[in-house]
Amino acid sequence: MTAHLRAGPAIAAAALLLACCGCATMHGVPSESAEVVRPDQQLDFHVLFKQNCAGCHGDNGRGGAAMPLNNPAYLAVAGAQNLRATAAKGIPGTLMPPFAQSAGGMLTDPQVDALVQGMMHEWGRPADFSAIALPPYVATAPGNSADGQKAYTAACARCHGTDGTGIQSRGTPQHSIVDPSYLTLVNDQNLRSIVIAGHLDDNAPDWRSYVPGRALSSQEITDIVAWVGAHRALAAQQSANLPAANPTGIATKEKP
Repeated sequence: MTAHLRAGPAIAAAALLLACCGCATMHGVPSESAEVVRPDQQLDFHVLFKQNCAGCHGDNGRGGAAMPLNNPAYLAVAGAQNLRATAAKGIPGTLMPPFAQSAGGMLTDPQVDALVQGMMHEWGRPADFSAIALPPYVATAPGNSADGQKAYTAACARCHGTDGTGIQSRGTPQHSIVDPSYLTLVNDQNLRSIVIAGHLDDNAPDWRSYVPGRALSSQEITDIVAWVGAHRALAAQQSANLPAANPTGIATKEKP
């Protein structure tokens, strides 16, 4: 009887020790050897992209509302320097915000570099473009809207319609590239990037394939952007010419 009484506290102590050891390995509780990375020290590309970019550009750089970044043609033309400037400072006048701390964002300079290097490494295919003359990322000369309409007709109209409002494809109207609401969300550099790199999510080709047998020249790209962008001013002018709205809905008499 005495032996049993003496064993009781020992058994209870052993059970408590096992319970404490189990707590240290419970799901969600890091072990002493686990490395916990501070948010400002996270440099894993996939983690950074998921946390900061996937919401707009889609998982793995595709399928989002914004332009796909998982596009070798875009990465080849934009290059690491332009990608870094865009990620760090954002694009004024669009929904692309700055991410670098120096511009009001949350990421350190090494984290911005990790994002850019990750995109280039994971999704870039520089060998595919090594023997091709790439158009400049930024226009080097002013665009001409009249010439742009001619280039658009030759290169884009078969998919986007003669006036840019889209065509029926298998019963579904294509996206209008001259819609005022769309044009308020993109600037001319966005448009240029899309004309150059295409849109993989929509199976749209890049600048090399719009016209059979040749690639678009840099000036043709610039002119097409000028023609599409001119619809912003046209929409603004049309809005300015509309009669003033009557929010009350009550008929009023004109003054004599």
